[in-house]
Amino acid sequence: MEIKKVVVIGSGTMGSGIAAHLCNANIPVTLLDLTTEISTNARDRIFKSRPPLLIDKTRINNIKVGNISDDFDVVKQADWIVEAVVERIDIKHQIYEKIFKSRKDGAIVSSNTSSIPIKVLSEHLSENEKKDFCITHFFNPVRYMGLLEIVKNENNDLNKINDLKKFCEVELGKGAIVCNDTPGFLGNRVGVYAMQIAMTEAFKMKLSVEEADAIFGRPMGIPKTGVFGLYDLIGIDLMADVLKSFIKELPKEDKFQIVAKEIPLVKKLIDTGYTGRKGKGGFYRINKSEGSKVLEALNLETGEYSPSKKIDIKSDKVDLKNLISRDDKYGEYAWSVISKIIKYASSLVPEITKKFNDIDEAMRLGFNWAKGPFEMLEEIGVKNFFDKIDEYQGNEFLENLSKTKNEDFYGERQKYTEIETLGKVKRKAISLDGNSSAQIYRFKDYNIVEFTTKANALDYDSMDALKKATDKPLIIINESMQFSAGVNLTYTMDFADKGDFKSIEKFIKYFQETCKTLKYSKYPVVSAPSGLTLGGGFEVLVQSNFVASHTNIVIGLVETIVGLIPAGGGCKEMLARWMNTEDAQKDPNFAPLKVFDIIGYGKTATSPVEAVPMKYLMPDDKQIMNRNSLLEVSKEILNNNKDFKAPSELVFKLPGESVRGKMYKILDKLYNDKIILDHGMEVAKELAFVLSGGDTTIDKEISEDAFFKLELDAFMKLIETKKTQDRIKHTLTTGKPLVN
Repeated sequence: MEIKKVVVIGSGTMGSGIAAHLCNANIPVTLLDLTTEISTNARDRIFKSRPPLLIDKTRINNIKVGNISDDFDVVKQADWIVEAVVERIDIKHQIYEKIFKSRKDGAIVSSNTSSIPIKVLSEHLSENEKKDFCITHFFNPVRYMGLLEIVKNENNDLNKINDLKKFCEVELGKGAIVCNDTPGFLGNRVGVYAMQIAMTEAFKMKLSVEEADAIFGRPMGIPKTGVFGLYDLIGIDLMADVLKSFIKELPKEDKFQIVAKEIPLVKKLIDTGYTGRKGKGGFYRINKSEGSKVLEALNLETGEYSPSKKIDIKSDKVDLKNLISRDDKYGEYAWSVISKIIKYASSLVPEITKKFNDIDEAMRLGFNWAKGPFEMLEEIGVKNFFDKIDEYQGNEFLENLSKTKNEDFYGERQKYTEIETLGKVKRKAISLDGNSSAQIYRFKDYNIVEFTTKANALDYDSMDALKKATDKPLIIINESMQFSAGVNLTYTMDFADKGDFKSIEKFIKYFQETCKTLKYSKYPVVSAPSGLTLGGGFEVLVQSNFVASHTNIVIGLVETIVGLIPAGGGCKEMLARWMNTEDAQKDPNFAPLKVFDIIGYGKTATSPVEAVPMKYLMPDDKQIMNRNSLLEVSKEILNNNKDFKAPSELVFKLPGESVRGKMYKILDKLYNDKIILDHGMEVAKELAFVLSGGDTTIDKEISEDAFFKLELDAFMKLIETKKTQDRIKHTLTTGKPLVN
């Protein structure tokens, strides 16, 4: 079965997202709604969306629009028709009646519902029609969320389901997991339960919302929003509707019924318009106090707001064993929540899926958890878990595990896909090396380095691991959300606060030395980025020999925003790329001015398609829709380069003062227009000095090492200023840039 044309009916958030992602895969799609005006407006929203739903805005031309009265004939040519209308069963049944009268024989019809069972959706369909009908539950935003649940039941043609799964995996890049027709399917059944248990336990233990979010967040390998922050983000009223649906659909004896009960404080919030970020606030709100905005948190006992307090639990890593062993309320809360999540998830096997492994992947792909419930159990340890757990009678999975006490119960990861993923391969490593910031997996023919810090920020240990791993062909790749958000600014500021600038200089020199080692290694180095690839993360990538990039990246050199300039070779490599153009051959000022514009503004690209024109990526770099395929493609690159030879070292000829004068004119205008302020001017002047080649003239040669020194000197001059330190501290505290 080939899918060459798709029709999406319903142009709301999900319908638009699905249509946009089909565009990303170059699949022609028609978006239908009640009126053509509605679907046209949806296409306009797709085009303007931030973060962008399209990897390349020109792909908007793959979307045609129309209405379900005049343009329904397009269904006759479609290989797949996706229904994404409002969650009302009467409206869906009317749409299905029209679709099945018009569709060509064998065309797949699916619903994007998140809560209505197939048996209800398909109750008016014939037996033959039911074979081709399923649920394709995408997660929002469709481009960025990896999970797609394909929900089947006993009526389905399994060959067709598998064909659809393969298409969605290969062409759309989704982690497509096939599951049974049960309430909430895989992700929401466990994910919403986890949220509810985290919330109800916080109420029971009298924790503050900030304390609960500090635990049910990064320390557990869960996104930093935590539970109350996530409630606000989703919408407290919407979550209440989701819970009502679960109460209605699930058996009375299901443990979910207990945690889904209405909480009086939550009802009061909804009744008074405090529905989360879209309303007046929720568990958190922004309040104006003395002319400034203050983040406030709700007291769960009194219902009153007060300024939010930052909770430091002295742990930045996912270390569940230590977390649940803490002899304080945080350890007690963590164990109570984690143990109940594990018990509930394991009680659903084999009802919702025979492969417990799939539940973990649903939580990774659909909720951005670092570890699913069974991986949590594996990390805690089987013996440790059963030494601490209370009752688990009637839970077939845990009863069997308690008898075998098999610490290696987990087996292979990611069984839902045949792709040789990083998660599968890591377990087959011959040996493990590394440190607290990065792991080295050693195989017979190659090494893998995986960064392990928060946002994979880079420090001395990260560089140490990279350098150590160049004794074989090397792939730099991560399972976490980010490739690397750049150099660890907290690590850098710890030295700056002590006035220890020698240690900062030593680190930057080592960073440069490591990147040079990667670039000129005897063996090829491949970087396989996904997510944030910024600053120092980009400098590692750009000095690798090959790149295999996921389509969902945010890539660029953003150092000027925090009052610094790229000093790990970023300026050097971007200049080299732009100097290797026809325009630069004709005009020696062209490349320095172009790179000055790109780095000066801290420009980023949100896809490989956007990155190539800026030369953050090159046309020969691989672009991959399915993140799971990054390792396979990287290994293929290594196999195709057995006779690899390192490139020749760079030599620069730059105009020096003559092009710097042009840069200063640009800066004067920006300063006079108040686009940059005093320190912005100083940072930009340091950047100009580096990109112009410093005290040079066009007839002199600058070696790569000399250019590294230009970067280092400018970086050190800036890091020693109070205004750069203010910028860094402000960004670390607020997540926002400081203009000074």
